[in-house]
Amino acid sequence: MALQGASNALNAAAQRSGQTNAAGDVRNLYLKLYAGEVMSAFQTKNIMMNYCRVRSIKKGKSAQFIMTGKYRAAEYHTPGNEIMPDVIAKNAERVVSVDDLLIAAQFIPNIDEAMQHFDIRSVYTQESGYALAKSADQNILRMAVKAALTTNKERASKMIQDYDSWDDEDFTANVTYAGNLADSKKAADFVEGIIEAKRILESAGAPLEDLVCVCATDQFYSLFKTGINSEDITALTMFNRDVGGGGSINNLDLPTIAGISVVRTPHLGSMGHGAAAAWTGSLWSTADPAISTGQAPLANTAGSGRTAHYNLPAAYTAATASGSNIGAVGGLDGTSAVDLENESLTVRALVMHKDAVATVKLMDLSVESEYQIERQGTLIVSRYAMGHNVLRPAMAVALMAPAA
Repeated sequence: MALQGASNALNAAAQRSGQTNAAGDVRNLYLKLYAGEVMSAFQTKNIMMNYCRVRSIKKGKSAQFIMTGKYRAAEYHTPGNEIMPDVIAKNAERVVSVDDLLIAAQFIPNIDEAMQHFDIRSVYTQESGYALAKSADQNILRMAVKAALTTNKERASKMIQDYDSWDDEDFTANVTYAGNLADSKKAADFVEGIIEAKRILESAGAPLEDLVCVCATDQFYSLFKTGINSEDITALTMFNRDVGGGGSINNLDLPTIAGISVVRTPHLGSMGHGAAAAWTGSLWSTADPAISTGQAPLANTAGSGRTAHYNLPAAYTAATASGSNIGAVGGLDGTSAVDLENESLTVRALVMHKDAVATVKLMDLSVESEYQIERQGTLIVSRYAMGHNVLRPAMAVALMAPAA
């Protein structure tokens, strides 16, 4: 007699596709008469991989990015004098480590596939891939928000992995683009916020050709609601072709603002319908310290040791001694209380360059399947191994809105 379930560690949670809502009769959805199609859940796209600096490695646990310092000393030459450089550029490194292997798996029993009148294997394979893509998107966004909130050296030491204090590090300020919550949803205020963010980045020497505005989905669509926002249609100047605007109000298409491409993501957060609707963040919990939502990497006793890497630091009182936040273009915190979790909840969009965040790939996204005789079914596993870190904090500027 076959031995089944002698050890729970050997058993797999079978994906019984014949059940309704993963409960009840395991044959309920199988063919009576063909009457419809398999409906897949809505997928969210991964967009952030295109907007960060990506490096692939074949071996090792991390990659090194060299940070080159400034060498901008110039002087007039006195005829006859020997030219002897006396200025040394300061260099540093930024390290990006690989997280643990992230997987999404499904087990499809043989008997269920034999009874199915619809193709389910390709759907589960696709859904597993989307699950991993969503995790990558969220982790890159967490690093992008961290980059924007890193406005001085003290903050950098708390939010950048293996941060090595570097005298030539640049920082940039963020933009609070509206006076209250209701105004933050208005198109005119938001457009002026992007313009100010571009000015800040250009003043910091950021390359302008690769800038992108990553906007929360709900924030994006609120820009078109002139009725709720009590705005005249003329406030939508970004569509006015008489002044160089583009896009389409009819299609809710807004390709660029101030020459910056606009993309939207549902992962920054959400808000309801209405001028007074509050904002809810989705990248971190509301605890102190703020914990990343979703799965965290493993502890060092089992894996990468990056369990808290995507979290936000606990609230702290800023220091001014020992040069902890000196040389910050973005602004000093003085001796004030710094609550980064509350600050993250004000972020509605990011204007950023791809150098703000770095990604290291050890194993890119792939899907494997294997028929398992001992379990009489097919195991489908999607996987990747990659990691992310802040690269150049000055290359991200957050558009922030008041809580009320």
